[in-house]
Amino acid sequence: MKVVILAGGMGTRISEYTKTIPKPMIKVCGKPIIHRIIDHYMKYGHNEFFIALGYKGKVIKEYFKKKKFTNKIKIHLIETGKNTMTGGRLKKLKKYLNDTFLLTYGDGLSNINLNKLINFHKKNKKLITLTAVRPPARFGAIKIKNNVVKYFREKNSLDSGWINGGFFVINPKFIDYIKKDSTYLEQEPFKRATKNKQLLAFKHKGFWQCMDTLRDKEILENKIKELTHLE
Repeated sequence: MKVVILAGGMGTRISEYTKTIPKPMIKVCGKPIIHRIIDHYMKYGHNEFFIALGYKGKVIKEYFKKKKFTNKIKIHLIETGKNTMTGGRLKKLKKYLNDTFLLTYGDGLSNINLNKLINFHKKNKKLITLTAVRPPARFGAIKIKNNVVKYFREKNSLDSGWINGGFFVINPKFIDYIKKDSTYLEQEPFKRATKNKQLLAFKHKGFWQCMDTLRDKEILENKIKELTHLE
């Protein structure tokens, strides 16, 4: 399957890096996160990538121009506009996507089993399947009565609901739900798909982490080191 990576956002919440490079080019344990995302898809046999460029896309182009992959890997670098939103970026790639394809954001990593995700999508025959994940824990939980702490424990991910973790499988007909460049994928298109009962959730309980802030980057690097140590 073809793989689309949305890599054009400005990444303002991690401006310590994005003043000079786009967020997908931030290194995680020595390698740009977008390269690590590609590695994960390649592990499952996917070898054709469409990277939707925007903010500082030239930096990504330069990186892949110098990087040597095997001849089996095809990477298409497509300019989709600096100010285009996530839905608009996908719409601009419509002409390349004739069959069911995979899509993810350029700032999140997971150990999701892509074969299971794809099989789940094929079995249920809807337009789009997203990967649902538990948000990483950030705070401890306490209960107070008369200023005395009656309950305290470290918060875990089970205290929170499911969120959109990216890693989508999409029927190209879904792209018709996107109206214009300023459309956010996660707003009107998803709401319409939900109303039409065409949006499914594949629950992933394993590793997942996005990289919105410096703190997220630290968590991500620690988790990768931990997973690498366990292998």
